[in-house]
Amino acid sequence: MEITVALLYLALAGAFLVVIPAGLYFYLQARWYVASSFERGFMYFLVFLFFPGLLLLSPFLNFRPKRRQIEG
Repeated sequence: MEITVALLYLALAGAFLVVIPAGLYFYLQARWYVASSFERGFMYFLVFLFFPGLLLLSPFLNFRPKRRQIEG
């Protein structure tokens, strides 16, 4: 019984700190510049809710905007 509880805690911690923030990063990358005002407020809420996981993943992910080609 104790091992089941421990595994459940480990699974929930892994989801909260790694899995959901990783998915949130990709969601933010895809929708950041085209989101409506309601969706942007929802994004801010998700960032606030999963801030520890986003902070944990931030050194490994880099989502700078792509370089633009200037014709001239």
